[in-house]
Amino acid sequence: MFSSIVVFLTYLSTISLTIFLVLYVYFKYKNRYRDKCLASIPGPEPRYPLIGNIDLFRIPGVPLNECVYKTLVSLCRLYKNYGIYKISLGPQPVVVVFKHNLMDAIFSSNVHIEKSEQYKFLSDWLGDGLLLSTGAKWKGRRKLLTPAFHFKILDDFIPLMNAQTNIFLDKIKDMSTDRQYIDIREPIAQLTLDIICETAMGVQVGAQVGKNKPYVAAIHDLGEILMKRVFSPWIWPDVVFNRTPIGRTFCRSLNTLHSFTRNVINQKKQQFISNNDTKTTDQLTSDDNIYYSTNKKKKSMAFLDLLLEYHIKDNKLSLEDIREEVDTFMFEGHDTTSVSLGWSLYLLGLHREVQDKIHDELTAIFGDDIDNNQRDITAEDIQRMTYLECVLKESLRMYPSVPFIGRHLAEDCPVGDYVIPAGVDVFMIVEQMHYDSDVFPDPNHFRPERFQSDTTSSSSSSTTINAYNYVPFSAGPRGCIGKRFAVTEEKIILAKVCQNFYIESIEPLDSIQISAEMVFRAKSPLNVRFIPKTY
Repeated sequence: MFSSIVVFLTYLSTISLTIFLVLYVYFKYKNRYRDKCLASIPGPEPRYPLIGNIDLFRIPGVPLNECVYKTLVSLCRLYKNYGIYKISLGPQPVVVVFKHNLMDAIFSSNVHIEKSEQYKFLSDWLGDGLLLSTGAKWKGRRKLLTPAFHFKILDDFIPLMNAQTNIFLDKIKDMSTDRQYIDIREPIAQLTLDIICETAMGVQVGAQVGKNKPYVAAIHDLGEILMKRVFSPWIWPDVVFNRTPIGRTFCRSLNTLHSFTRNVINQKKQQFISNNDTKTTDQLTSDDNIYYSTNKKKKSMAFLDLLLEYHIKDNKLSLEDIREEVDTFMFEGHDTTSVSLGWSLYLLGLHREVQDKIHDELTAIFGDDIDNNQRDITAEDIQRMTYLECVLKESLRMYPSVPFIGRHLAEDCPVGDYVIPAGVDVFMIVEQMHYDSDVFPDPNHFRPERFQSDTTSSSSSSTTINAYNYVPFSAGPRGCIGKRFAVTEEKIILAKVCQNFYIESIEPLDSIQISAEMVFRAKSPLNVRFIPKTY
């Protein structure tokens, strides 16, 4: 009996080994051209066939999401002279590019618009919406949605942005009693959630008054889980991932997000059909966490209104199609903006001289009496905030909201002296590109003046700042559709804060822990003191 078992196990092992060797030879032969192209690209050799370079992204005692950032940056420094390197995530080769002259070919291309394989882990959340779709579907959706971001519609949102920012100002006044420091990450996230919901979605969610906190927490959870999954090949298969603790957390968070967005869509659909903006909260919903604005002024057709018109009148979109786009824009219009604002306020708190220049610009626009400083900011005011825009640009240079952009190459792509073969994923490290001293002299210092037109040309930089070496909103065909919305929102918030407060940050830059997830998030508190101004 025992000998029969030994014979069977020996036979099974031989068969398994044979299958493995056959598959190995097949894939090596199939990928011979790919491997030949990749051989010329520098990079660390993988230690294990199925694990690749995953071991590099694990540092004892350091959370994985922080390790990812530290490792990618250290490899960028190691291969600084090349501007490019390759790594293996499990069995998949990935090319990492971090020099602007090598990224141009990808950003400007109408062919290389497909997201990298790693984005597929977002599909359960965002579906096949504008962020993840490609080809004809992406082009069609982009064309459908572009009218929702027309400048005239965005101008209609400015009063709502003012109103929500005023709530934020009152809140931080209460939180900053006795000039204490406060961690601005959560209050800013609540503010941007209120703004995206009331403007693009046409609903009020009351995040700043304590409602819908689970939604914000769920987005943070999904960001951490995504990065852990990307750099853990053993949990790539859904059948494995869904049975792990983080897989179960993912499912709970996903249910929170989808429940929220479907509730918003269904209630907005009722309002759209009834075409009656003056109904009361009780008439519309029993859920007191989401209620409609009773502003009687007729609004232009915003994002969700446009989607519902395509659904109800033209039958171009299903409710699930709408859910995908709403989830996409709720994330992109809330989380990325809140991260950007957090970094901007923190950096201002380290640079009083920059605040003084903002103060001078705002005084030139509003005057120096308290009544003018308390009025709503208008579209004309925003256009005149040129130095404040430089501050925002410099903050986004140092801390771009989206630190990595991934693309899957549909065709071979020449980049410099290399050819990245079709079928390979490319990671473009935006944060490292923004620290290229050839474009941004003295890149480790916060200098908004580098974006002023009169100083850019006379800078010691040998390369002009342009759309392909400064990409906080991506670039090319897949550039961010909501860029103007985000810039308008952030300028209003920063201007109102600087009108009312001086800002002080306590921790130095090198003490802030950073986690590279879907967004460039500070994992340690961004403690800021708001000191009221007197007029």
